[in-house]
Amino acid sequence: MPTATSATTRAVVEELLRRIGAGDPEGVAELYAERVDWKVNWPQAEHGRAATPWIRHRSTRADAAAHFRQLAEHHVPDQAGTEIERILVDGDEAVVLGEIRQTARSTGRAYRARFALHLTVEHGLVTRHHVYEDSLAVVQAFDAERHGQ
Repeated sequence: MPTATSATTRAVVEELLRRIGAGDPEGVAELYAERVDWKVNWPQAEHGRAATPWIRHRSTRADAAAHFRQLAEHHVPDQAGTEIERILVDGDEAVVLGEIRQTARSTGRAYRARFALHLTVEHGLVTRHHVYEDSLAVVQAFDAERHGQ
C-alpha cells in the first residue's frame, strides 16, 4: 500500500504529465517550486544551441514555463506525442519512463526519443527535474546541414 507521500507524489506527477500533454506551460510551471534543480543529460557544449534553446539547465518556476514554451515553438504541434510506459514512485521520488515523438519545425524531420524523467516532489511541488533522453535523435532532427536545409 503506498504511503501518503507516495500517493501525493504520484498525484503531482500524473497532473504534471496531464498539463504537459495539454500544452499549458504556465499550468505546468505552477507545479514546480520557486527554486528547482533542473538538469538535462546533454553534453554541456550542446546546451542552448540556437536550434535547441530549451536544452539547458534551469533553476526556477519561470524557467520551467520558458522551457515548455520554447519546446512548443520549435516543434510541429499536431505531429507530436508521448507514450508513458511506466511511473515508478518511492516516497517523494518518481521516475517516468517513455518515448516522445516530435517533428522539428525548422527541418520538418520527425524523431523518436526514449526518456527517463526523475522527479522529486516536496510539499506538493516538483523540486527536482532531471531528464535523460536520446539526445542524438534530437540533434539529428534539428541538424539543418545534415538534411540539406
